[in-house]
Amino acid sequence: MFDEVLGLPAHPLIIHTAVIFIPLLAVGSVVYGVVPRWRPVLGWAVVVLAVAAPVTAFAARESGEAFQARLFSGGAPQGPLAQRLEEHESFALPLLLSSIGLGVVSLLLVYSAARFGKTTTTVLAVVTVPLALVAGFYVLRAGHTGATAAWGS
Repeated sequence: MFDEVLGLPAHPLIIHTAVIFIPLLAVGSVVYGVVPRWRPVLGWAVVVLAVAAPVTAFAARESGEAFQARLFSGGAPQGPLAQRLEEHESFALPLLLSSIGLGVVSLLLVYSAARFGKTTTTVLAVVTVPLALVAGFYVLRAGHTGATAAWGS
């Protein structure tokens, strides 16, 4: 399922959705939490992105595993390429987990703003900021190491 899209390797195509949706969720959820007057405008977008971003991270990870299996079916890569791929792979799980965490907290933030008091919403907004920074960090690191693995130093 995560191997090809219309005969093309899926991973290079799928990663671009994660590169777009995860930073959008990070920025959108922080603005939603910190700027109350924007909440009516951003609420629906944060909810959609809170679901879509972790799904794209999962699809990127799965397609990466399928891509590696396809490229190196004859044996594991050796030397510097193996090291670059290993480094790139090391960011997949933290990116997935941080995007799930940010998604869950973002959904709770939107729900809290609509249903609970200011205190709960403020606490969730404060938690959203570091989660957004962590997710953004892992998107950057995964992207950079992936580009380095694909195109060299």
